[in-house]
Amino acid sequence: MEERLGNLGEGIESATIVEVFVAEGDQITEGQNLIEVESAKAVMPIPAANAGKITKLLVSTGDEVSVGQVILEFEPTDGAAAPKEAAAPATPAPVAAPQMPVTAPAAAPVLAEPTGPMPTASPTVKRLAAQLQLDLRRVPSASPGGRIELPDLQRWLNHLIALASAPAGTGASTKPAPVAIPFEKWGPIRREKMTEIRKAISKAMVDSKNSQPHVTQFETVDITDLETLRKKHAKAWKEAGKPLTLTVLAVKAAVAALKEYPIFNASIDETTNEVVYKEYFHVGIAADTEHGLLVPIVRDADKKSLAEIAELIPQLAVKARDRKLHPDEMKGGTFTISNQGGIGGGHFTPVINRPEAGILGIGRGAMQPAVVDGNITPRLLLPLTVSYDHRIIDGGTAVRFTLCLIENLLSTSEDSLKLS
Repeated sequence: MEERLGNLGEGIESATIVEVFVAEGDQITEGQNLIEVESAKAVMPIPAANAGKITKLLVSTGDEVSVGQVILEFEPTDGAAAPKEAAAPATPAPVAAPQMPVTAPAAAPVLAEPTGPMPTASPTVKRLAAQLQLDLRRVPSASPGGRIELPDLQRWLNHLIALASAPAGTGASTKPAPVAIPFEKWGPIRREKMTEIRKAISKAMVDSKNSQPHVTQFETVDITDLETLRKKHAKAWKEAGKPLTLTVLAVKAAVAALKEYPIFNASIDETTNEVVYKEYFHVGIAADTEHGLLVPIVRDADKKSLAEIAELIPQLAVKARDRKLHPDEMKGGTFTISNQGGIGGGHFTPVINRPEAGILGIGRGAMQPAVVDGNITPRLLLPLTVSYDHRIIDGGTAVRFTLCLIENLLSTSEDSLKLS
């Protein structure tokens, strides 16, 4: 019998094995972790879908494996149920196909050859795809398990129509082929294969800068009084296991500003040319790790207290450093905060975490001379920047949003910092 690599999540077709927990001859049980893989910013264990004795192990550390690939062979345990395939989303009962307004493209766009196993889909979706001669492996899924639904198919068709209708020379696939550079010609070199995490970060950064025109608003904020207030209560919060950092206060300040200026909590749906205003507030916290930049999400930040946020952020940071974040813990964000103050950074231009519309950058506060009531006096000044998607956010709106966020931050009350 064969044990195959199951679904790794939306849009993930392969991963690199970072650890193997079993060996040939081992007796395994259903649910037991077999291997651990690194894929698109996360490391996750792969459990066994069956119980039995391993007769042949087909993978090792460092191997790249694809969804559906056989990773080991086994003999089922006596009396065990029939071997199961790796977990996949259940298929609902067929439904009647709705009328979808589809216009055939004038010319077929040039697309990369699809790879990997065919995703799950209802009979209706499969039938429509067959009629339209569409390969479902090319269709991006919005479902947690990667299942292709009718709305996914509609969005993909709209995308194909848009590509086919675009004037010559405006297509997306105009990127020139990479050119080999003889680095070794000029001296000794050392090559190191990019990890899955680094490749994912690289692609995300390029996609963001190429698709979203970035503009960055720079401000310098006097946080002298705020820092005095924070330090006054920081010891009690730390003893309670809830570090009271500037990032924690910034989350609450940002959420209040997002409610005041909802365009910063929006995204563009490029398949329909609509602005999507999200009525939830999931704030990403950029985490600097030795493996690369990861952005875990504080979900429903508007519904969480300062204490809950202060407790959650360190937990997410530890999971990020240990590469234990699940892919879903880094998806669905509506706004991101990147704080470089802890490593001594100043003003910087943070890159928007696509498809979000904005990101807050925080630098290191430093004592500097400032004019207060006509007198020059030392004050703690904080570098603060906001990058935004200029397609949907105008400069005036960005200034007002930034000033609103700053006002919210500086208006932090002492009562809100008292632990109950």
